[in-house]
Amino acid sequence: MKPSGRLDVVPWAKDAAVHTLFDALVGAGIAARFVGGCVRNSVLERRIEDYDLAVDKPPETVLQSLKARRMTVVPTGLKHGTVTAVIEGRPFELTTLRRDVETDGRRAIVAFTDDWLEDASRRDFTFNALYADLDGTLYDPFDGRRDLADARVRFIGDADTRIAEDRLRVLRFFRFHAWYGKPPFDPASFDACRRNAGTLRGLSGERVRKELLRLLEAPAPADTIAAMVEAAILDQWLPECVGAARLRELIAREDKPDALRRLASILPTGADATAIGKRLKLSTQESLRLEVMLAPEPAIDVAGGPKAWRAGIYRLGNGLYADRLLLATTAAGDWQAALATARGWTPPELPVSGGDALKLGLKPGPKVGALIEEVERWWIDGDFTADRAACLAELERRVKAP
Repeated sequence: MKPSGRLDVVPWAKDAAVHTLFDALVGAGIAARFVGGCVRNSVLERRIEDYDLAVDKPPETVLQSLKARRMTVVPTGLKHGTVTAVIEGRPFELTTLRRDVETDGRRAIVAFTDDWLEDASRRDFTFNALYADLDGTLYDPFDGRRDLADARVRFIGDADTRIAEDRLRVLRFFRFHAWYGKPPFDPASFDACRRNAGTLRGLSGERVRKELLRLLEAPAPADTIAAMVEAAILDQWLPECVGAARLRELIAREDKPDALRRLASILPTGADATAIGKRLKLSTQESLRLEVMLAPEPAIDVAGGPKAWRAGIYRLGNGLYADRLLLATTAAGDWQAALATARGWTPPELPVSGGDALKLGLKPGPKVGALIEEVERWWIDGDFTADRAACLAELERRVKAP
């Protein structure tokens, strides 16, 4: 594979951990190049989260060679050619060059190779087949750098073939478009995804969840979601989806992306959050949060002013109130001030408890809880101004009332 230019900025040039790793690899006769996301983001001069490398020797050789240099190395996926070196507490994933022997749309059986072009040809999109040497020399066999410049997401070779190798690539196409693309979609790639939308039913909920939430974290994913609805991409996993209109309004309001809240924005009020959570393998906490965001009640009373805001925050909690407020895109009133209150006001604790009612002579039972709830409503209606003495007096009055 021939060089095709150089990176304008080489982010790892002065990274001591990177040089330590390359010194060990070169000393063992192992050729290594950066690959995938770190090279893609280097071309765009975006933040790099981690470094992945491709190497030309079998994983066992890489593992033993680095261990011989007293490095911490974890056999994270020997069957698929991957080991992880940990240097100064940072993980570096090294994967041996591969070619597919057999695929079933979910997983692949691979064979190792020393052919860089063969390895590049099995990847999904042109800009994910970018490689770079330590000195920033770039290898771009499928013109991925130009696709990045043009904000175009394009499959390598025949799109249907790439999707048949791994059906998740349909969702990855849209996820990468949300982060790196702009209209119009690459026609051949989009049409192939539309044709293969029905095959997504065989994926695992965990894989779908990861791709969908990562897509929704993109700065402006509404156009992508709208295109997915048009192409029936979400029909298998999120048939409840109502489109991107409320997502657009949410993005205009929010101060930072929140994938789960954005998921709620493309679902109808009253949708079955439990079923959606099970389908997408959401955590229990995520499912409960989604349930509150999709619930018809309580309504968010923005027009009611600070007193109503504080009452809502007390009942829902700061975070869930902020969720409901941001999703209530048609609510009248000063929602920015309501949001600031949700972010800055700490709800107090009710100054009385069931124990106080028992000290007044009540016996344990449902009446105790009912009285405390009555006092709590009275306290909330008074905007939380009543102190413990006032709340005790109100509780005593209610206990003695006929």
